[in-house]
Amino acid sequence: MLRRVAAGAIVGASLVLSGCASAPVPAPFTTDGCSLFPDRAPAGQADWCGCCVAHDLAYWRGGSAAERLESDRVFRQCVRAASRSPALAGTMYGAVRAGGVPWLPSPFRWGYGWDYGRLYRTLSLEEDAQATALRAAYLSNGTAAVCKP
Repeated sequence: MLRRVAAGAIVGASLVLSGCASAPVPAPFTTDGCSLFPDRAPAGQADWCGCCVAHDLAYWRGGSAAERLESDRVFRQCVRAASRSPALAGTMYGAVRAGGVPWLPSPFRWGYGWDYGRLYRTLSLEEDAQATALRAAYLSNGTAAVCKP
């Protein structure tokens, strides 16, 4: 009888303590502009680096598969507007669709702000608040200078 009471107390304490665990915290936002691709046209005025940084903010945050698809579509529209090239926008869209999957251990995968292995998962309210605060801190520090020529 005493063993069952002790075992019950251990299980109960474990359940209580597991409820106290805090949500994972994302790493601070980082970007290299257009990963593995030029940030702007080598000649002329076309510059799509800002599209890449905005896209990186979405990829860093992560979320569901539907959120990734929407992020990639917005990225394609941004690059098309910035470059005036549907072909370039389509090429870059295809590259992020193929190379940004969350199961590749790359520094530009979907959800790269979180530990590897998160895959597609909607952020909890607490995780969203943490990501929003880190995003705001990045934007307020003027560190978006990665796109300066």
